[in-house]
Amino acid sequence: MNNPHVAIVGATGAVGVEMLLCLEQRNFPLGKLTLLASARSAGKTMKFRGEDIVVKELTHDSFEGIDIALFSAGGGISLEFAPSAAAAGAVVIDNSSAFRMDEGVPLVVPEINPEAAKDRPKGIISNPNCTTIISLMALAPLHEKFGLESVIASSYQAVSGSGAQGIVELEEQVQAIANGRDFIPKVYPRQIAFNVIPQVDSFTENGYTKEEMKMLNEGRKILGHPMLKVSCTCVRVPVYRSHSVSITAQFSKEPSVEAARVAYEGKPGVRVVDDPANKLFPVPLDTTGKDDCLVGRIRKSIVLENALDIWVVGDQVRKGAALNAVQIAEIL
Repeated sequence: MNNPHVAIVGATGAVGVEMLLCLEQRNFPLGKLTLLASARSAGKTMKFRGEDIVVKELTHDSFEGIDIALFSAGGGISLEFAPSAAAAGAVVIDNSSAFRMDEGVPLVVPEINPEAAKDRPKGIISNPNCTTIISLMALAPLHEKFGLESVIASSYQAVSGSGAQGIVELEEQVQAIANGRDFIPKVYPRQIAFNVIPQVDSFTENGYTKEEMKMLNEGRKILGHPMLKVSCTCVRVPVYRSHSVSITAQFSKEPSVEAARVAYEGKPGVRVVDDPANKLFPVPLDTTGKDDCLVGRIRKSIVLENALDIWVVGDQVRKGAALNAVQIAEIL
């Protein structure tokens, strides 16, 4: 697929804007670019490689001549329009959860299972959940070395994971508190400013949220590991951007800290930043706007056999969404 005609669906949203930036920064060899969004956004212009590109209204007829369609407009839009794009001959790379667990749709992290992108009977490839991607960037090299068996994780997820409205709500609450004004939370069920909320997405019957179950179900599919055990608690924190995850990973072979560090050497997209004695460990600001996920606080578990405790941070708008989609497009 040389110099493809690429479309971004949901081009004016936060992830769509980041997709556009990734295409430009990575010098993606596209022949033509089409930007699609709702009727409300149609007619706006967006910059790409120094040129103004007019955003067009998304319809079922928008995909004629499109080779790759990057979708970032929510699951409802994907369910409605992705089949039309695929039927028109485009390969759809979808950022929503709509098709992730569909057996006929590969779920791809290019650094982990790039070969999966080649088998796409429905013409659709799914981008995994952002927290899953960031976590697996840290876990996959260790799984390759020691054989991953189980994961216990707690996430610390930035408000931008809720879209622009999450950032606005945090800012408005901080200002209201500083000025002694009352406010009513709208995006989140509780106050997010100076607080943390142990709920990301809706709860399921087993007491876990949908976000927490994604780590289990998507992790098994991406790693090709149907017996993987995962227990996860996802927490929203008052950070603008970049998710952090604390992970206890148990393996079939006994790991060492030294061997774990070696496991990351030469692995693209992930770097070790781990020197606690000198206060060197990853924090969200270190990864904001950056491609790599950072791993630190690597240590042997003092509770579980054959287990390591690690801390991983990554930009969920970039590697957790836009960049991962563009990397899949690069495979194509």
